[in-house]
Amino acid sequence: MIPEPENTPDGPRYEGRTLPRPDDEVVDQGAGFDLTTLVSRRAMFSIAGLGVGAAALAACSAVTAADASPSATASATPLSTPTATATPTPTPTVSYALPAAEIPDETAGPYPGDGSNGPDVLEQSGIVRSDLRSSIGGGTTAEGAPLQFTLRITDMANGDVPFAGVAVYAWHCNAQGEYSMYSSGIENETYLRGVQVTDADGQVTFTSIVPACYSGRWPHIHFEVYPSVDTITDSANAIATSQIAMPESMLASVYALPAYDGSTRNLSQITLASDNVFGDDGGALQVATVTGDATNGYTAMLVARVDTTTAPTGGSAPGGGGPGGR
Repeated sequence: MIPEPENTPDGPRYEGRTLPRPDDEVVDQGAGFDLTTLVSRRAMFSIAGLGVGAAALAACSAVTAADASPSATASATPLSTPTATATPTPTPTVSYALPAAEIPDETAGPYPGDGSNGPDVLEQSGIVRSDLRSSIGGGTTAEGAPLQFTLRITDMANGDVPFAGVAVYAWHCNAQGEYSMYSSGIENETYLRGVQVTDADGQVTFTSIVPACYSGRWPHIHFEVYPSVDTITDSANAIATSQIAMPESMLASVYALPAYDGSTRNLSQITLASDNVFGDDGGALQVATVTGDATNGYTAMLVARVDTTTAPTGGSAPGGGGPGGR
């Protein structure tokens, strides 16, 4: 059921807030309005559960570089049928080591869909979602080996505490090495793109598929971190732009699946060391920790330290190269 706004002398309002697009329905007010609604509801729930939250926080220990390596405690299980939702799914509890340095700034590539080079999915209502497999509002569903990946963001400027409340936009190619909104035949699709807001542990979790290996690039997932819900629709406001690298140990099994035709050949022609993004250090700070298998699905985890005292150097690249898993 579509929510109805309240008519007031100052115009239509929903949950006490004026609609930025008064002539449109509540669900068509854009990503910024969606995110603010999400955060407002989180605040209400957090007050109701304050006693439980306080007890949980008291049980948590401080994070140091001597802690265990990243590993998700949730086991990989077959993922359910895709459903778009504006409410983030609970993220798995993890133990992790603090990386040695800030997450490297990287190019957003020629297919960001963030408005920096044309298409802008961040203006679309419905982009706030945890399940990326289907296009916003329905349409095509991307097929491939199931993957649930978690990013844990820490705030370096404040002692690497969890960076709660920042918005994370993630996107990647499909099993054929193509990008929605850009590649031929899927320009009108928006799958494998979505936004989540970090929880009290600085975490977001997305449900997706393992990306293909297309010619010239190591398999990867792009992400941008924004400082607040009010800045998500302007790509210039990103405080970090980087990429997650898939570990080589999982790829042979995934790329043996029929959906990934061509990826095995492309992978044989590149390494982490020769990749033009991860090659500087072999992706030392960007290779995800992964558990699971190609049949039941994978669970991936990466800790990303973000330093707001340094100017971001990543962002969109001019055209050049292109996806092609075949």
